Amino acid sequence: MATSAAQNEAQMKLEEYIEKIHYSDRYSDDIPEDAGTLRLLTEQEWRGIGITQSLGWEHYEVHAPEPHVLLFRRRKDYIPPQHIAGKAVRRK
Repeated sequence: MATSAAQNEAQMKLEEYIEKIHYSDRYSDDIPEDAGTLRLLTEQEWRGIGITQSLGWEHYEVHAPEPHVLLFRRRKDYIPPQHIAGKAVRRK
């Protein structure tokens, strides 16, 4: 029973955190990708904390003065896997 209460509390905290996620407009700069990075999150990790984005994005930098700010990037010419070669792939 205590585990269920702890799980409910953890879920409520996660949902509260998810509501605080802010998606900003497009950003670009001339800083090299390896300048001043802290720990980068895998896609599974950032999706696990409630960040939702289309396919192709990668977490590439943490803004050191504000470590809660996560920076993501994706190639400008990124094509989702289901649209490669101009053919739509049906999902089952």
